[in-house]
Amino acid sequence: MRGSWAGAMGQMQFIPSTFTGHAVDYNGDGRKDIWGSLPDAFASAANFLCNIGWQPEQIWGREVRLLEDFNLMLATMDMKKTLAEWSSLGVRRSDWSALPQADMAGSIVLPQGYKGPAFLVYDNFRAILRWNRSINYAISVGYLADRIAGLPQIANGRDAEHEPLSREEAKEMQQLLNLLGFDAGPEDGLLGPYTSSAIRAFQNEHWLPLDGYPSPALLKRLRALAAAIP
Repeated sequence: MRGSWAGAMGQMQFIPSTFTGHAVDYNGDGRKDIWGSLPDAFASAANFLCNIGWQPEQIWGREVRLLEDFNLMLATMDMKKTLAEWSSLGVRRSDWSALPQADMAGSIVLPQGYKGPAFLVYDNFRAILRWNRSINYAISVGYLADRIAGLPQIANGRDAEHEPLSREEAKEMQQLLNLLGFDAGPEDGLLGPYTSSAIRAFQNEHWLPLDGYPSPALLKRLRALAAAIP
């Protein structure tokens, strides 16, 4: 059983415990071959997703539009509301039509900040996050599936900043936030909830949109403020 340096194995990058708990011999040859058998690899992935909460009758999420005065503090995975509640806050489909009337709840995420596309994500999205705890990863998986199924491209947010921070720049941002009195947690270059919370606190104090997004423009602003400290 061969894997990467971090233990991930096969075409679906299972770790050993995932393999022992969820791998499937779909082609019936007596081996759970997630390395060389596409039937085994795909069936194992489907089995794993179902076992961690995937609901086949539901979608992962959808692109939505937000009003200009939408409270960006609500755009977090920690904030979960029903479709009716999001509708009452002005959340609409990407073409400004009304959200469906369904008994579902979800969260708003802004993977590229308030200038980028907005997504309303559901429980299936959270299942993907149990596979890989990255918002960008989960959106990429969901969006790729949508495109394969013939759904349209992302419609909004094409003017957003697309250049990500490097690991060193992310670490510098955390250092600067901590220096300026905003607790970004460990200065390790890993942009998690502590950093997002610190960014939002900084944005709130400086009258900026509260999206918690670690943009290059924000890094430049932090550098300038830090350089002005006596």
